[in-house]
Amino acid sequence: MLDVMPLQTTVDALADRLRALPQSALRRGAAAEGLALARELATRAQLIERPGAPARELPDAGIFAVGDQLAVAGHDLVEALRASAAGAVADGPGGAEADAKTAPATHLAEAVQRVRDTAQSEAMTRSARM
Repeated sequence: MLDVMPLQTTVDALADRLRALPQSALRRGAAAEGLALARELATRAQLIERPGAPARELPDAGIFAVGDQLAVAGHDLVEALRASAAGAVADGPGGAEADAKTAPATHLAEAVQRVRDTAQSEAMTRSARM
């Protein structure tokens, strides 16, 4: 079974940080960075859930909603990865199925790294301004 807790934990921490930021920090770019990440995670989830279908863009709900949007997009990706990994295991071993087994783990690793990079970028930007 695929361990998606690192992604869920990292997304939740960054979403909580975005929710706690003052309006000035959100306007300086933290909200835009959070929305871009939420859109990326939402797109990844859609591509896993509906391969070949065009991804819909997550709308901009405003700077005060970006933490919630990130949390929802991250949790959607977690569930898509869980379902994808469960489907790969049910298919059993073999050529294309073996590739399908590694795909969720690859998506997971890339998503965790992307969330961590964004968290680090926002943190460095905020500390540089202080």
